[in-house]
Amino acid sequence: MTDLSRRAALSGALALAALAACAGPRRPAGAAGFEPSQFEPWDSAATAYRVFPGDTVTVTMHTAQELSGDYLIGPDGRANLPLAGAVMVAGSTAPEAASLIAQRYVRTLRDPIVEVRPAAFGSQRILVGGEVANPGLFELPSQRIGVLEATVLAGGLTIRARRSEIVVLRRAANGGLMMRTVDLTRAQRGEPADAIPLSRFDIVFAPRRGIAEVNDFIELYVRNILPIDSAFAFALTNAVFNE
Repeated sequence: MTDLSRRAALSGALALAALAACAGPRRPAGAAGFEPSQFEPWDSAATAYRVFPGDTVTVTMHTAQELSGDYLIGPDGRANLPLAGAVMVAGSTAPEAASLIAQRYVRTLRDPIVEVRPAAFGSQRILVGGEVANPGLFELPSQRIGVLEATVLAGGLTIRARRSEIVVLRRAANGGLMMRTVDLTRAQRGEPADAIPLSRFDIVFAPRRGIAEVNDFIELYVRNILPIDSAFAFALTNAVFNE
């Protein structure tokens, strides 16, 4: 991946993470210390897959087979369908996407019956930041990886990283942020640890001072910059690469 494309990809992921976090509860101005209440409860249960730009979906029109086909979700989150035009489906589960498409086809078809299923998947990336050698956006390997492997992808932890409190941030079903920590010192001692398989758009953050530092990370990179725009995304990318 070229430096330009890497920066562009990172900008997109950071914007997505920021938009997801904006739905979560805000912490009061001037509040100090770490506040677990600003995060949604961690839910490790498998959730329904949501389609994103770069994915391809198979749309089956049971009441008009000639409109069935495979459609790529564009960078704007829309799939261009015959007669229906561009339909925003990014962030939807397959049943939700089918409902959105059916609503559009109601304009031209009687009682459209639509089925959607993911056919191919776009880039699966995670963001690794904080006290790692090479912070940035990384492709998830084909096999499931955990937090320890994620830090290795980023060149390893620096000597300043607090290995006992590596933070994982994940988008919740309601659009807020979930947070939990992983103690990598246990893995270094040969004890069971790092039981969180990472998913697309997860953020792994290695703090320097401790878990309270995640407040600074969220305030700086997520909550205080509204609305999110391309200028901010690229400025943030430059800050990550040049810090």
